[in-house]
Amino acid sequence: MRKRTKTYTISAVAEMYDIHPQTLRLYEREGLLKPSRSVGNTRLYEDTDLERLEIILSLTRDLGVNLAGVEIILNMREKMDAMQKEFESFFNYLRAHASELGPPPTDPAESDALIPISRLRSLRFRREG
Repeated sequence: MRKRTKTYTISAVAEMYDIHPQTLRLYEREGLLKPSRSVGNTRLYEDTDLERLEIILSLTRDLGVNLAGVEIILNMREKMDAMQKEFESFFNYLRAHASELGPPPTDPAESDALIPISRLRSLRFRREG
């Protein structure tokens, strides 16, 4: 059984956020919003669209960001979210396979570190001193 997603028409969204429907159409033309369409080609906004709209309105109304800036910020947010998921996946992999890596080397000469430990210590002393 498929769960039905709650959707809103353009007029309902415009009224909820006190904006003109043409503004929503502009955001869609600029690629900032991508509402789904009904069989009759009516724009249908889902909760994820509303969350994105709230970010757009916050950036434009509260921070004075223009639409080109909004596009850049939204793209950066999407990339950051994707990177966060990749990091989490990588760390989960490391946790799951940590036992396979074995204990760390006790002799600094055996280490594959990019910065030798003796040099790292001298860097710490310089910063602290």
